[in-house]
Amino acid sequence: MIDSHCHLDDAYYAGERGQVLARGRQAGITAFVCVGVGRGAAAAEEAAAIAAAEPDVYATVGVHPHDTSHATDEHWAAFERLARAPKVVGIGETGLDYHYLHSPAGVQQAAYRRSIALARAAGLPVVSHIRDAHADAADVLRVEAAGMAGVIHCFTGGVAEARAYLDLGQYLSFSGIVTFKNAAAIREAAVFAPLDRILVETDAPYLAPIPHRGKRNEPAFIAETLRVLAELRGLPAADLDAATSANTRKVFALD
Repeated sequence: MIDSHCHLDDAYYAGERGQVLARGRQAGITAFVCVGVGRGAAAAEEAAAIAAAEPDVYATVGVHPHDTSHATDEHWAAFERLARAPKVVGIGETGLDYHYLHSPAGVQQAAYRRSIALARAAGLPVVSHIRDAHADAADVLRVEAAGMAGVIHCFTGGVAEARAYLDLGQYLSFSGIVTFKNAAAIREAAVFAPLDRILVETDAPYLAPIPHRGKRNEPAFIAETLRVLAELRGLPAADLDAATSANTRKVFALD
């Protein structure tokens, strides 16, 4: 298994990261993509450092849509530098989040475009966080990311949104939300998407799958998401694992 999107920095697992990684490995995870985003560049620096220190950890770097109002030229310079690090495999998570609007929509859109430009220059995929902004996100991707691979992380749309992103060359990553009984539209999209275009993730420490819902999430719990996704698609879990792992290695050019 590969956890294609997790947060392993000290803000979430201070003093426990070693145990969390060990439990993930014991559960069968062979690679972790650690997403380094936060206010400023500290989380990106830390994610890159974790990837450099751990043989099975890779990193992405960038600014979350919530924090785009606080991104300075100094932060962007750090992202550009980190994008050249050997085990940094993507830019993000970036994107648009209109649910909370912690940063104005226009500021988010400008940062999304800048992040995609950075990804293109670095030859890396872009990892997109999209919430309540699917139409605008698709418009940005259509113009700025033509010909680029990328991942819509923690996909929360339905079949129509899935089709739009797939047509734009994006992969869809499914989180523990797919195990929730009230996530019918997401589950439909998880069945609709082609097998060679889907990933699985935890988004740890967030979004723990059933039966861990309400607890702090961690990569080892990805097995539950994989199991439910396999059941939805009528596949053996081992087959879905093989496909999603291959897709993750392809889009992020792991190894």
